[in-house]
Amino acid sequence: MNALLEMPRPWDAARQPLECVDVRVETADVRTFTFRAGPGTMFRYRPGQFITLYIPVEDAPVYRSYTLSSTPSRPFAVSVTVKAQADSIGTRWLFDNVTPGVTLHAVGPMGNFHLPDPPDEPLLLLSAGSGITPMMSMLRWCQDCAPGTDITFVQCARTPEDLMFLDELALMMRGMPRLRVVSVVARGTVEPPFLSGRMDMALMGIAAPDFAARRVYCCGPDGFMAAMREGLIAGGLDPEHYAQESFGAPEVEAAPITEGGAAIRFSTSGIETLGDSSQTLLEIARAAGVAIPSACGMGLCGTCKVRASGPVEMEHQGGIFDDEIAEGYILACCSRPQGAVDVEA
Repeated sequence: MNALLEMPRPWDAARQPLECVDVRVETADVRTFTFRAGPGTMFRYRPGQFITLYIPVEDAPVYRSYTLSSTPSRPFAVSVTVKAQADSIGTRWLFDNVTPGVTLHAVGPMGNFHLPDPPDEPLLLLSAGSGITPMMSMLRWCQDCAPGTDITFVQCARTPEDLMFLDELALMMRGMPRLRVVSVVARGTVEPPFLSGRMDMALMGIAAPDFAARRVYCCGPDGFMAAMREGLIAGGLDPEHYAQESFGAPEVEAAPITEGGAAIRFSTSGIETLGDSSQTLLEIARAAGVAIPSACGMGLCGTCKVRASGPVEMEHQGGIFDDEIAEGYILACCSRPQGAVDVEA
């Protein structure tokens, strides 16, 4: 009885690994992994945010950021829906090794790409491929918390077999009177209600002819998002009403060590080198052979959080809290030395 009366407690990422409780096959190369963090533990996040998983690949462990496809309105588990590319390392490891009962360490959730609470205007949730992940989080949250929201949900896929969540979306439409779902397929023969062709503004005129009156959230391959942004704005959408998921910057290359600059000391490794404000501390570390875990490369995920002392200029995007900064922590990927710095790495 006491266990039943115990108040739920928030997930403590530093102390509680995630335990896989379910793996669901969505398509031939997409799976949804669902995790919990122990009895009575709840997750707090915004629909559209992501977590970063520590993946213990045998040769070299990696950190990978994945958007949550679950909704914070169902707070006792989180899910990520991921696609394994032919050359993927971390995601392929998940496919091959993660089954119910397997535990992984993670950080987050975090990220600036999310719905307002509550949504106060019509929405266009636009995705291609596995970019549907944050859109499902947003739509599931609306289903639970704002079912009367005016939403046009557009997913684009290569073939009919690559479309995801069709049964769930059909069920959602029965309980959400202002939800319209449109599926666009680039290849193969399809029949209504599916649309055929590569997504462009001509098809947008069929899928969401009133897009200029909506707030748009977009996720997919970089080329898709760039084309959609350009076309939508050219068609009359206010740029302030367009948002796209942007974590996942290119891998940071090791920058050359300069002749001048200030002393940068990596105290744990016992390595000292030179660096200046033209380089981030992550770049300086890699050039010196110091391994600092990283994932997004743009100050969002918090994976590269380390303690440092000395003058540093940091421009982050929400991957670190004010109290952590006050304790001397920085994000190495977006921090540039302004003088001699000592880094605990």
